[in-house]
Parts: sequence; C-alpha cells; structure tokens
Amino acid sequence: MIIAPRLPKINQLFGNGFAKSLAGRYLLMLLLGFVNHRGRMSAQQAAWSIADRPRHRANVGRFLKRYGRQLSWLAARAGRQLLAAAAPRGTFVFLVDTTFVGHQGDCTENTFSTGNRQRRPAKHRRYQKQKRARRRCHAFVCGLLLTPDGVRIPSVRCYYTPEYCQRHQLTPRTQADLAAELIRELGVPLHAEVIVLGDTGFESKQVRAACAARGFHWILPANPERVLAGAKPRPKLWSLAEEIGRRPFVAHRLSLNQGPWTAMRRLSPWRRGSKHQSRTFYVHEEKRDVRSLGVTRIVFSTKQKPTADKPLKRDETKILLSNVPHLKSGEIVELYTLRWQIELFFKELKSCLGLHQYRFRSFATVEAWVQACLITFLYLEWVRVQGLSRRKLPRRQRAQWLSRRTYGLALAVCQRLEEDQIQNFHQHTQTPYGIRKLRRLLRAALPKELQHAA
Repeated sequence: MIIAPRLPKINQLFGNGFAKSLAGRYLLMLLLGFVNHRGRMSAQQAAWSIADRPRHRANVGRFLKRYGRQLSWLAARAGRQLLAAAAPRGTFVFLVDTTFVGHQGDCTENTFSTGNRQRRPAKHRRYQKQKRARRRCHAFVCGLLLTPDGVRIPSVRCYYTPEYCQRHQLTPRTQADLAAELIRELGVPLHAEVIVLGDTGFESKQVRAACAARGFHWILPANPERVLAGAKPRPKLWSLAEEIGRRPFVAHRLSLNQGPWTAMRRLSPWRRGSKHQSRTFYVHEEKRDVRSLGVTRIVFSTKQKPTADKPLKRDETKILLSNVPHLKSGEIVELYTLRWQIELFFKELKSCLGLHQYRFRSFATVEAWVQACLITFLYLEWVRVQGLSRRKLPRRQRAQWLSRRTYGLALAVCQRLEEDQIQNFHQHTQTPYGIRKLRRLLRAALPKELQHAA
C-alpha cells in the first residue's frame, strides 16, 4: 500500500513543479503502476497504485488519450537529461529493431496480421464451426542508444497500417522509414562517433541514407537476396562462401567481461570473472563491389572452425556489411553482438513493466501508454545514473549499480518507497491528530461503496 508517495530523484528529472499539475499527478500514478504492479499490468493497476487517491480505471484511458503529445515531450526531455548526465566521450551505439504486441479483436485500431495462422478447413474438425477473432498485433519501431558508460536511452515510433493512415489522413510509412526517422532525429553530442546496428529488416537504403546524412557508420547483416555488382546474371553474396572456404579464417576470441564494450552489456556479477567462458569466432573479410552499395566490407563469421574439406554451413554463418573504416573484422563481429541488447530491452519492457498488457481500442491511447512505459524506463535509468554519481560510493555498491537492469532498479525504487512509508506511518502514530489523519487516508484507500461500512 502506497500513501502520499515521494519517488526519489523524480524532481531532478522533470522539474520541481512536475507533481503539482494534473498531468504530473496522473503520470506519477502510471509510474507507480508500472514499477510496483502485482500480476498483470492494467489500467486498474495504475488507477489504484496510490492508495489514498484511487481513480476509476476509465480515467486512465481518458488521460492517456488527452495528454499523449505531452507524454512524448516528457519522454524526449528525460532522454536529453540522461544524455547530458552520461559520458560525452567515446563511441555511441544505436540499435534499431521492431517489437510486436499481439491482440485479438476486430475492433482494435491499427492492428494487422504478421502471418497466415488460419487453419485449412476440414469437415471432421469441429472447431471450424466456431468463429474466432483473428490474431493481430501492433508494431513499434524502437531505437536504443547505448552511451560509452552504459546508459540506455530509448525512443519509439509507432507503425501505422494503410487502412489506419487512410482513415486518419496520415502518410503511410514503412518500418524502414520509421527507423530512418529515428536516426535523423537522434540527439547525440556534436562530432560524436555513432555506429548503427540492426537486423536484416533494416538493411535498406532509407537507413543507410539517414546514416550518411548524419555522418554515422553502420553494421548490418546482409539481405539474403543481396547480389554483387556487375553484368547479369549477378551472383549473390553467399556464392562467395565457396571461394573463401579454402582461405584462412582468423580466430577472434570474445570475452564478454573485457574490452571497450563491457559497460554497454551490463553483465550480472556472476557472469563476470575469470571462470566465465569466452566465445571464439572465426572471421574472414572481403572487399567487394556490392550492387547499390559500392565497395563495401563483407565480413563472414562462424562459430565452427572452417576446414578445406568442409564447406561453410549457411545456417551457421553470418554475413555482415559495414562501412566502418577503422575497425578490424573481429572487432566488427564483436560490436555486432551488442545488437542483442535491444532484445533484452524488449524483454524488460514486457516482463518487468508490462508494456504489452494494455487493453485499449483507440490506438492514440495505446501510443500514450507506450510513451508512459518509456518514461518509466527512463526514470529507472535516471535512478541508476544518480546512484552511480554519489561521492565515496563503496566499491561493492558501485558494482551493484553498474550491473542493475530494469528489474533490479524497480526493486530498489520499491524498497525506497517502503522505507518512506514506514517512516510516514511512524510520524502519524506519534500524535492523536496523526492517528485520525492516518485513519482517513486508509479509509480513502477503500472503494467508495465500502468506505461507509468500514
């Protein structure tokens, strides 16, 4: 039970007058709901997150639909605050990927199907007589900026279906267009070195053009249909595997707890130390003229040691394209392993904060819900940055703050709230007036239909 909450470090992130406004009070309620929810995260969880100020769950949806733009502005401001507190020197890594949130129902806006999951009809199947809603989803193109000291700053763009764009008079854009927009609007220090990582779906001309406009480098996996330049018939990149199979591969040993990218991985304490096993990649690099790309660095990577008598296996070989001029081929492969951090980011948003557990028909409300979840993530990152900035911090505590992710940060905030609640209860029980006030607060925590019976 949380009564009169005081979230630590929140005024430094959003300003002193944040909690006094109506939007600030509702956003504080949502932050507490995301951080301290029990079971499934929902509008009901957020409405009852503050015990002495309960709201109806419909008020949460109304607030999200009305203050969606203001939440986007607050998320951008929190990102700038985090970036200002991070280390300004070093290489920044920007990860781009798409996450999907599945929903059922034909009345939910802006949903689409990612595949044909409809079973083939058969007379002997009884379930064909029952009508079920098709499985659909929402798509969110997310970017995650990793600073040199390991701070994570997310950003998001929502994907609109052609039907939704036609209904609301919007310009249809692909997921690659949204990723390019995230790259163009990325806020980083002037003249900072930024390397963009993505999966095969973002190996597109839009992403490369946005990187060229900002002066960023990129490392992207090759599209399976990518071909070499020259006259037709143009061979595919995989055809080079037969030629390089007889050439020597260089072994590159990767230790996750060592190297320049260790802070970005944010490993747990039991994954560090000399006992942790390292990984070995066998790497070979070619410089070839690729169609629509020009002369590009092509890096072949595999975990199985290639031999002259055994050809490379396609499912065990990764082909990377890059325009980074100063890194070795092994360092390119090691840097690309950081792309998994955005998958962990999606897992933390859904498992720890409950991003995917909304139930709204209006997609404008869904967009505001996603922005509120990102604000919660940014607030937890801000708590971590402030914890590391304390002077004379013991070495053991510093190691704990360095390795904490969303789950551990949420537990730290909840522990701080519980300590404040115990101190608040102790102050109220010292005087008769305080006891009466505490009774009124506890009675206000009950639903209105039960307050008179208590």
